[in-house]
Amino acid sequence: MPLLALYTFGVLKSPLADPGPLTRELHESGERVYRTIGRHPGHLGHAEAADGGRGAHFDLDWGAWGEFAVPAWYDKGRTARTTALATTLSLWTDLGSAFDAVYGGMHRTALNRRADWFERTAHPTHVFWWVSEGATPVWRDGVERLEHLHSHGPAPRAFTFGRPFGADGTPGQSPAKRAESGAGTRPGSRAATRRCP
Repeated sequence: MPLLALYTFGVLKSPLADPGPLTRELHESGERVYRTIGRHPGHLGHAEAADGGRGAHFDLDWGAWGEFAVPAWYDKGRTARTTALATTLSLWTDLGSAFDAVYGGMHRTALNRRADWFERTAHPTHVFWWVSEGATPVWRDGVERLEHLHSHGPAPRAFTFGRPFGADGTPGQSPAKRAESGAGTRPGSRAATRRCP
């Protein structure tokens, strides 16, 4: 059964190493949010440094998630002191589960603060694509899909919550519209989770 990969990317107003209160708030809320999302039904796994190390994203060993990469439009630092980005790469059973996790609970609260932490941009901040069961998406896949989305708009190869596509390439309905119509999220979105490498 195909699974959904999700890549998110945002450019921060200040480097991750900035000791200021806004950056501290971002770190503190981010750790809580990631723990909560990691337990969410439908979440199968997310990219973590293989050795649990800290430092610049660019220098870490990401194991099965591949070499770290960023979109072409990222023009800030790449060292532990200058990196100014927030990014995730994760694997999900279905779109409804990802929607519930991102637009509910603690993550929704964090989203409401994004203007405090992130630069405004004309670039997309998230992208989905389908992968075969057993596959682990890699950072370069996420970057390529996000850049494709930016250049060509939503398509079966790279799509968004608002303009989804099924694994067979047919247009789907946004989880937000399903919720508005009373249909709820996709059946099975509360399925038990599996862990991914």
